[in-house]
Amino acid sequence: MITRRTATALLGLGLVSTMARPARAASPSPVVATRHGPVVGASDGPTQVFKGIRYGADTGPYRFQPPRLPDRWAETVEALAYGPACPQNGGEPNQAEDCLFLNVWTPGTDAAARPVMVYIHGGAYATGSGSDPLYDGTGLSRRGDVVVVTLNHRLNLFGHAFLKRLDGSLADSGNVGILDLIQALEWVRDNIAAFGGDPGRVMVFGQSGGGAKIATLMATPAAAGLFHAVATMSGQQVTASGPNNATTRTRAWLAALGLDEDRVAELATMDTARLLQAARTTDPVLGYGSLYFGPVLDGRTLVRHPFYPDAPSQSAAIPMIIGNTREETLAFMGPRVAPVDLTWEDLAGRMTPDVLRVDAEPGTVIAAYRAMHPDWSPHQVLVRATTAGRSWRAAVIEAELRAEAGHPTWVYQLDLPGTLEDGRTGAFHTADIPLVFGTLDRGGARMAGPDAQVVSDRMSDAFIALARNGAPGPVAGQVWPRFDLADRPTMIFDRRTRVENDPRGDERRFFARYPYVQPGT
Repeated sequence: MITRRTATALLGLGLVSTMARPARAASPSPVVATRHGPVVGASDGPTQVFKGIRYGADTGPYRFQPPRLPDRWAETVEALAYGPACPQNGGEPNQAEDCLFLNVWTPGTDAAARPVMVYIHGGAYATGSGSDPLYDGTGLSRRGDVVVVTLNHRLNLFGHAFLKRLDGSLADSGNVGILDLIQALEWVRDNIAAFGGDPGRVMVFGQSGGGAKIATLMATPAAAGLFHAVATMSGQQVTASGPNNATTRTRAWLAALGLDEDRVAELATMDTARLLQAARTTDPVLGYGSLYFGPVLDGRTLVRHPFYPDAPSQSAAIPMIIGNTREETLAFMGPRVAPVDLTWEDLAGRMTPDVLRVDAEPGTVIAAYRAMHPDWSPHQVLVRATTAGRSWRAAVIEAELRAEAGHPTWVYQLDLPGTLEDGRTGAFHTADIPLVFGTLDRGGARMAGPDAQVVSDRMSDAFIALARNGAPGPVAGQVWPRFDLADRPTMIFDRRTRVENDPRGDERRFFARYPYVQPGT
């Protein structure tokens, strides 16, 4: 007999499906009939929580192929534990190719038709899941009387290895991770009313790679009509990977596996650990880092670049928040050199291509920043210049293109500092996640104290308002103006939340002289 504890352990090893978890015979918890079969969740105070709801069939037997709908089930299935994450390099627990699961937090499984907020996790298309404690939707659902959804989908080589030119039967392989997201949003459209949500008011929001995935969906024809508002947090996608670069990466991956191109079919049954290990080989296009697997301009799922040469007309009517944090790259630097120990003589050596990501001479960048901000330290210049050239630039491009086309857009910048686990402080990459979700007590990096709670309330309310009304509304009693090219109004979330016109305009103008190339594409 398989006990629930044993089944959960086997699930973590990918040896059983969540469909093997029968519900308790007499559960007081809420039961919802989805299009595929009934599920039972749990009550967390006034919030009803459903974890690990299957929205797609096991992808293992159909590796590199579009997602398939699950078989229907008749017996009520427990939705009490998160489903597996896609296999990946890194420490994400509970990995398996059977990973197409989502989670729902709702104030009630009634007919209230609440706004729906679907969060797409980050991790640069390579890592992560919708199960991170930072993404717990309990607080956000309660605060806004909204339905919150998080999800897992295929990542890295499983979601984006481009095999079309080597095996025509795998023509969709470069974008099956995006197709997973579309199938998840179709599940929301077809089922969320039974969870108390309104399928006509679906907002998608995501941070880092999650924001990039959303930008890609905004230009993907098959995603049209599946969401009605978006918010991206430090995550943009101006261009996708071209088919030539994507094929070059695939060939490098095959070489690392010791496979000739006529042996592509063997990939379908090869051990996942071996596939992932080979993906650690140096990216032949970038010249640094492991192989980049992301969305591909394949002429099938993706027929244009997300934000090149313009903002996609497909999403012209969709209101959008675009945000970033002021010291994004602080989170990427690591404590290799303590801030007080970095000298002007050492600074140019720290601005390597994998850090700066812009083909600019480091000495020129440093001289420009010393002229613009003579009071800044070498460490401040390192973080702010790499943030402006690497992480902020695409957000500026997307906001400019949408404003130029008249698409409703609001821009924010997070200045409120948090504290990383090693003690460094700043508005680092990921700092806005717990502020929006209200999960300030989760994770190693800290956003804590009364200021953080005030900013969290303001950010949460703005995102909830976008989901409910299609606009973020006033913040701290101030109108949040739509972004335009004349004034570039930006909401600054800080101890004193305020609107500023063209913050960091000097940095923006400096980097505008260099052509932007989306990292990885």
